[in-house]
Amino acid sequence: MRILIIGTGGTIASAKTEKGYKATLSVGEILEMAGIKGDGVEIEAKDILNLDSTLIQPEDWITIGKAVFESLNDYDGIVITHGTDTLAYTSSALSFMLRNVPIPVVLTGSMLPITEPNSDAPRNLKTALTFAMKGFPGIYVAFMDKIMLGTRVSKVHSLGLNAFQSINYPDIAYIKGEEVVIRHKPELPAGEPSFDPRIDPEVVHVRLTPGLSPEVFLAVAEKVHGIVLEGYGAGGIPYRGRNLLEAVSKVAREKPVVMTTQALYGGVDLTRYEVGRRALEAGVIPAGDMTKEATLVKLMYALGRSREVEEVRRIMEKNLAGELSSAF
Repeated sequence: MRILIIGTGGTIASAKTEKGYKATLSVGEILEMAGIKGDGVEIEAKDILNLDSTLIQPEDWITIGKAVFESLNDYDGIVITHGTDTLAYTSSALSFMLRNVPIPVVLTGSMLPITEPNSDAPRNLKTALTFAMKGFPGIYVAFMDKIMLGTRVSKVHSLGLNAFQSINYPDIAYIKGEEVVIRHKPELPAGEPSFDPRIDPEVVHVRLTPGLSPEVFLAVAEKVHGIVLEGYGAGGIPYRGRNLLEAVSKVAREKPVVMTTQALYGGVDLTRYEVGRRALEAGVIPAGDMTKEATLVKLMYALGRSREVEEVRRIMEKNLAGELSSAF
């Protein structure tokens, strides 16, 4: 069995410097410090980036995706080490760009550098490697013994070790010793493996707050090709006082406006309240129960294929990689 570990940097690869932690270590050094030898499994390491994940850009998703796609036929599983801050964006991007992967592709990282005592890096690496060896095809995130679907994870804690949760979707599995205990096997589309890196990064995420100026929204919208509007609760747009709904309606005629929610769980249902129905009538596209990260990346993916609002709507409303429940 052959496993490839692709390094991209992050806390897991960091060491302390005069200016704070910085990604400096190679995957080989991380494996050595974690005490991971393979035990009969051939493990190969490949560094393609070494960045704090705050610095990750959409073009880096393409670099990572290309490295994965070119390796699919040569390995039985792939692990990607990555910083935690943008890991959920990368796992979503890979899930949309890489379709029908025939092996497990598992992203992981750590909240404490491998160089620090009691680092969670060895535990998370072991979790990822175990699922890469014994799991099933797809793109996943491994953290604190849990395996989660790549399009369903969000970082929910900035400091705690249990930093990721699967949102509106069950965990895929957990690791118990050397055993993979399956909790939920996702029904993912079948077909030939493919890699389509067309994305349009000219998307902005706007958080709805009391008093948000319609003029500010219009000024922001003018500079981009699509907008994710993070609303309250089940979704809606204010029209009393500052009439943001009028501004959104104007934009939505020409550019896709997708509404997600500030609530971590549940999702957007624009049919539930009058303010939501008005948003629907204005042309807003509901994100359903997708995570904020998956929503943003999927809009980039959709715009990479078409700038037509109705075609983008069709793509956003279709479940492509397990990111959207049929109930929505």
